[in-house]
Amino acid sequence: MGKRRGHGGGHHGGAWKVAYADFVTAMMALFMVLWISGQDDEVLRATSGYFQHPFTKTFTNEPGIMASGSEGNAGNEKQSSENKANNTLLDVAVLHEMSDELKKIMHITDEDDDPLMDIEVTSDGLRITLFDRSKQPLFIKNTDILTEWGVFAMQNLAWVVNRYPMKLRIDSHVSEGMVPNDAYGPWEITIDRANASRRALEYYAVNKEKILQISGHGESQLLPETAPESESNQRLEFSLMIDPNPEIK
Repeated sequence: MGKRRGHGGGHHGGAWKVAYADFVTAMMALFMVLWISGQDDEVLRATSGYFQHPFTKTFTNEPGIMASGSEGNAGNEKQSSENKANNTLLDVAVLHEMSDELKKIMHITDEDDDPLMDIEVTSDGLRITLFDRSKQPLFIKNTDILTEWGVFAMQNLAWVVNRYPMKLRIDSHVSEGMVPNDAYGPWEITIDRANASRRALEYYAVNKEKILQISGHGESQLLPETAPESESNQRLEFSLMIDPNPEIK
């Protein structure tokens, strides 16, 4: 009898902990609801939009709470303006998250004087620059053939492009005097390298509909305040732009 009482008491002791945990969870949920309810309209719309479309919502201008028809065009225009402001803030947060993710998987730090990659948040998306440096080249010298590092970079870039509803433009550049062969000069090699990058991204499952344009610029667009022959001018620029039609994967 003593053992049965002891066993029963132990079971009862565990049950109250579960009940207490449920109570704490319910209180936390109530606190969050009350806190959200007390926020202004912009926060309410952003929160509503997130829970309706947890990811793609951050890349669209659709309102999280539909406007009432009785408000007329003026009300709709005001709400559209407010939603654009909200989504701009959300977009910037997602773009910085993308930047951090890519740096992490590429093992890139901001401490290197001659970085292999640079990422910049722009007004319409993200600009990712991959540098073709002698210490870690993207391509075999004077060719459009990707090195092992170049393949690794394309694999990881494809992973990021596939995760987010973005459109892509690829621009290829070389430094002055980098290509000594007149028969296969700066224009030819930059065009071929841009195209090789496109093929690699598509090989690693980037939908071809995401790629808007590829361009080879030869030596015509050197970086400002950089020597024309600097390795920093040998680069691929990937402009990721927020897709206004995220249904296209």
